[in-house]
Amino acid sequence: MDFVDESIHFFKAFIKNPLHVGAISPSSPELAREMIKGIFPSEKNAVLEIGVGTGAITRFLAPKLPNNRSYLGIEIDREFVKVLHKRFPHLLIVQGDARRASEIARKVRIEDITYIISSLPFASLPREVRREILGEIDKFMQRGCIFRTFQYAHCYYLSSAVEFRKFMDSRYGKAKRSKLILKNLPPAYILTWQTK
Repeated sequence: MDFVDESIHFFKAFIKNPLHVGAISPSSPELAREMIKGIFPSEKNAVLEIGVGTGAITRFLAPKLPNNRSYLGIEIDREFVKVLHKRFPHLLIVQGDARRASEIARKVRIEDITYIISSLPFASLPREVRREILGEIDKFMQRGCIFRTFQYAHCYYLSSAVEFRKFMDSRYGKAKRSKLILKNLPPAYILTWQTK
């Protein structure tokens, strides 16, 4: 699947369910590279990727993975998961809901998660869904974890986006914010929180 096909597939999914997909286009290579900076996976430092989409970030992350026990991807969209299984047959990618992330991780026996990479549209998710997902993320963060996500520049000051950042800051300290990634549609900031 080339970038044009991927973008069309992504746009169709967005039209079908904007709350699940939350973007009109897959993340750019520039955003993907920034999202995985400073991430060093191993079997004892696994990566949990939630909202895998069509694998725009996974493509750059996969070469860093030492084995298939160092990664778990969770994607809710069934059609995206079909694409992902073709693109990354060696990776463990589950069709499921991020609200059940800890349960899924237990079932597949990947529990030493040190890194969480999220492409979920927190600013556009219903508050209750957002709260439940953040509750799941907190289960991993309490063990010592790095959580990384991005927010689109045009949504950055929406009340829901601000509320999300305030909640995360109150739990895990002030986020580290990247420079604006202009080579992405739309441009985005990357946000990182870390617990010791």
